[in-house]
Amino acid sequence: MNHLLPTLHDIEAAAQVVYREFGPTPQYRWATLSTRLGTDCWVKHENHTPAGAFKIRGGLTYFDQLKAHGELPREVISATRGNHGQSIGWAARAHGVACTIVVPRGNSVEKNAAMRALGVTLIEHGDDFQASREHAIELAAARGAHMVPSFHPDLLRGVSTYWWEFFRAVPALDIVYVPIGQGSGACSAIAAKLALRHPVRIVGVVSAHATTYAASLAEGRVVEAPVTTTLADGMACRVADAAALEVLRPHLERIVQVSDAEVAQAMRMLFADTHNVAEGAGAASFAAAWQERAALPGQVVGTTLSGGNVDSAVLAGVLAEG
Repeated sequence: MNHLLPTLHDIEAAAQVVYREFGPTPQYRWATLSTRLGTDCWVKHENHTPAGAFKIRGGLTYFDQLKAHGELPREVISATRGNHGQSIGWAARAHGVACTIVVPRGNSVEKNAAMRALGVTLIEHGDDFQASREHAIELAAARGAHMVPSFHPDLLRGVSTYWWEFFRAVPALDIVYVPIGQGSGACSAIAAKLALRHPVRIVGVVSAHATTYAASLAEGRVVEAPVTTTLADGMACRVADAAALEVLRPHLERIVQVSDAEVAQAMRMLFADTHNVAEGAGAASFAAAWQERAALPGQVVGTTLSGGNVDSAVLAGVLAEG
């Protein structure tokens, strides 16, 4: 299934598309985190994109490919818990395309506001991402709009640029921890590893309260699993993507499950040690490294602060718990 993955040439071309909007994000070896973990710990700061998360890279390349093929629609529709919606909203605005995004009821107030600020028409429907996704698909069919999926090769082209930046900047990386929502981040890490022939080992991270990817990889088929996480909304997927599973299965070292309590602790550690804000899914990578810290000394560890879009009230509560 590696035909789904961008080649080195694809990733380099995608970087030029992304860099029209913003430059490479930084990666730092934080001394405080490294001391805490007992080994070199690098953080890739995708919270420093203009949309506060890595997803914007994929939206930019998805629309660039539509334009290149003369297929820009008059309207796009998609579903999100927030960061994918901001990505699609940003790219749609840049191309003059109307954009409607479906979110579940009770979604992040500040992510919703960010999408509306980009000109997105927001619809609240369903109690979780999967329900929103199914409604978005029906809506797109009824309106003749283009449905933007959460997992697609043209999204991977852009998302791969962040791992390409990271692996080139830190060639000594031994292991990276990659959060999994619908799979674009982890599949893109695999794409960049293969494209650069980097020996890094890739560990997938899922919420212990949203285990469809862990169960599906273990069973070798899509296994639906209930979602009960209240903090890691970027990982709150009920049904794994079959195409993503095909990419992940041969290339992931293993899967680590992190609880909301562990994610909250990681959010506090990242804030204390780097003074960067991490949303739940954005802290999952470090939460997994922290869980496995006894096995990590002597290895160069890569983590990703994949997004910082957490509601103020949620962050205040998490920090107060510490």
